[in-house]
Amino acid sequence: MIFATLTIVIYTIALLLIFLYALAQLNLLFNYLASKKHIDDSAVFDFSNPDEIPFVTIQLPVYNEMYVMERLLDNIALLDYPKDKLEIQVLDDSTDETVKSTFDQIEKLKLTGLDIKQITRTDRTGFKAGALKEGLKVAKGEFIAIFDSDFLPKKDWLKKTIPYFKNEEIGVVQTRWGHINRNYSILTKIQAFALDAHFTLEQVGRNSKGHFINFNGTAGVWRKSCILDAGNWEGDTLTEDLDLSYRAQLKNWKFKYLEDVETPAELPVIISAARSQQFRWNKGGAENFRKMLWRVLKNENISTKTKVHGVLHLLNSTMFLNVLIVAVLSIPMLYIKNEYAHLKPYFYVMSFFVISTVIFFICYWIMYKNIYGSGVKNFIKYIGMFFTFFSIAMGFSLHNSIAVLEGHFGKKSEFIRTPKFNINSLKDSWKDNKYIKKGLSIHVLFEGILTLYFAFGMYSAFVVGNQGGDFGLFPFHLMLFLGFGYVFTKSVFSKV
Repeated sequence: MIFATLTIVIYTIALLLIFLYALAQLNLLFNYLASKKHIDDSAVFDFSNPDEIPFVTIQLPVYNEMYVMERLLDNIALLDYPKDKLEIQVLDDSTDETVKSTFDQIEKLKLTGLDIKQITRTDRTGFKAGALKEGLKVAKGEFIAIFDSDFLPKKDWLKKTIPYFKNEEIGVVQTRWGHINRNYSILTKIQAFALDAHFTLEQVGRNSKGHFINFNGTAGVWRKSCILDAGNWEGDTLTEDLDLSYRAQLKNWKFKYLEDVETPAELPVIISAARSQQFRWNKGGAENFRKMLWRVLKNENISTKTKVHGVLHLLNSTMFLNVLIVAVLSIPMLYIKNEYAHLKPYFYVMSFFVISTVIFFICYWIMYKNIYGSGVKNFIKYIGMFFTFFSIAMGFSLHNSIAVLEGHFGKKSEFIRTPKFNINSLKDSWKDNKYIKKGLSIHVLFEGILTLYFAFGMYSAFVVGNQGGDFGLFPFHLMLFLGFGYVFTKSVFSKV
């Protein structure tokens, strides 16, 4: 009975935390819908007056980007902005032959009148944060636009973002990510699905009510004085963007999020690349929870509601740990339910928490129909996409939970870049990419074991109790089986 009690307590706490997160998402949905009725009357620079056009520095932090470097520089060179008020810094930490090829391309672009330079370091201290900080020392711009190597801003991007800095309280303008290879595979579709929810529901939902949001590491612009006032870039977490975002907002800088300005980018096309990106994002989120929690709670200049949303925002990645706990304990709970008849009222109450899934379903539908449109056909497609996304997200829960635990316990690790591929269709091959990490993580073995574990969970539905089985958790276990099975098989068979 001690095991049963402990299992019930831990399971209940994890369910409650997931439910609280779902309620926060529901609140963000209400905020998002309300924001659609608001007319943006922000003060903006008048670009018809040359005196109001500020000097801008574009920073391109890159590291061994053979497959996308030429595309990146060609695209940046097309930006429509006065050349006498634009500087481009290629912050090149590369250690391979791209240093030379990038230098050659930059020399050609200089002949067109672009103020563009390659800044290299022999010591990669601070990784991306260190490169950005190094470039900032010599940046001539009052405003600093940042693009990762796989981003392709449109020609008018600067003219759609810089004007909002007319308001001197604005420290950051962030744009929405687009996805040039959204339909490449199931993997890219579910990544796009998750990111779309973040860049619509969450970013707008928080920003429209003055809650803290985060600069997303790329496709945004910083006011240089905001970076310096907030303490500059720091490399002590894996998500330096979230770190600096919170430090800036804690110093009362305002962030402006532009949902209508899309910046196209490339999604990872193989699971090893997606895994490394997920690990960095989730571990970095947990590291920032450790770093920022008390600063948020003790700050007297922000409302209680903003503090609640801030804490839950910092705990985003920790939801994977709660999902894993609920998943693993759900099979013992199935047996406990059918072993102890006097606990049936508890399980009736626990069934209420299925509403968490209903809330997520509603929230993501609003996001989905904004992109694809409403109607019966799209709703049916959405149902399939929602359950595919949820299954695979749960399949990543072990991998991401390990990242979260490392972050919470302060285990340090290097900044592992996500390899870029320059792949847009199935005709393009990724197999010769020299940056792909070879070999399998030990985590993959445990994902295979969990696949079998949840197959046992489905089998258990037929044999527990004396009433002909119990199928209440069968759909949940089926999704877990498919999710972990997908992650496991893709990790094994997509390796080079």
